[in-house]
Amino acid sequence: MRPCTGRFIRTLFALSLCLPLWANADIYQWQDADGSKHFSDRSSPIAERVEIKPGYGFYQVKKIYDGDTVVLQDDRKIRLLGINTPEVRHRDKTADAGGDEAKQWLVNKLQNAKVRLETGDEKTDKYGRTLAHLFTDNKEHINLQLVEAGLAQVSIYPPNLLYANELVAAENRAEQARLGLWRRPEYAVIPVNELTPAGHPGWTRLAGKVVNIRTTGKSIYLEFSDQFAARIERKWLALFPAVSSYLAKTVEVRGWLNKSKGRFSMLIRHPSAIKLNR
Repeated sequence: MRPCTGRFIRTLFALSLCLPLWANADIYQWQDADGSKHFSDRSSPIAERVEIKPGYGFYQVKKIYDGDTVVLQDDRKIRLLGINTPEVRHRDKTADAGGDEAKQWLVNKLQNAKVRLETGDEKTDKYGRTLAHLFTDNKEHINLQLVEAGLAQVSIYPPNLLYANELVAAENRAEQARLGLWRRPEYAVIPVNELTPAGHPGWTRLAGKVVNIRTTGKSIYLEFSDQFAARIERKWLALFPAVSSYLAKTVEVRGWLNKSKGRFSMLIRHPSAIKLNR
């Protein structure tokens, strides 16, 4: 590897020009008798290792699909981590309540902004989209602001727990203030005993008493009735309080309904999707 050395390299800005050459190497600095600074990837008795913190790359947003999905100028499709916004109209499906509002908010926020990404443990989802938190060049956390405005629900998929606590706190504030979707009748809590065979489309809130806890090799089921149970995968149990604490309690669960053999279930991925009624 050729070191970037010489009398004219006097600043870290100049040093940054050499970073591609040093992607996997340590960087060392020394000063000669004339006071000139030199940099290299090779150590010496008079050199000190330089600690360089990489800067952020900022990108323009080229397209906004909906409230939680955008495309960058480099054609990467970004799915905002930790949140879900209602669907907008596409193909033959009508928009969910609040979907257009979330998209328009995002359009207004990002039309003249540059963004940087912070990714979680999983870099992409099964659709090939990059999973990330978006921050503007004004240090605005877009995922968090959508939740704070009541335009998005918290939807945490372990192991992607980055900013989970901040998102949950923001959702609690928005819900208490009845902002956005929290005042919409389409997202009101449905008692479990009022769940019909047709179910309920989209993101749903159900509440009832947990009457039984059933275990299988892969999951724990909180059973509310013969027709509905909430499922927690065993591999994420460490994130939750003792599941026995839910038994005989009235709780609200949040997520998407699945139907199999005439029964409904809801996968609960994170404890923020279970609200214990007090």
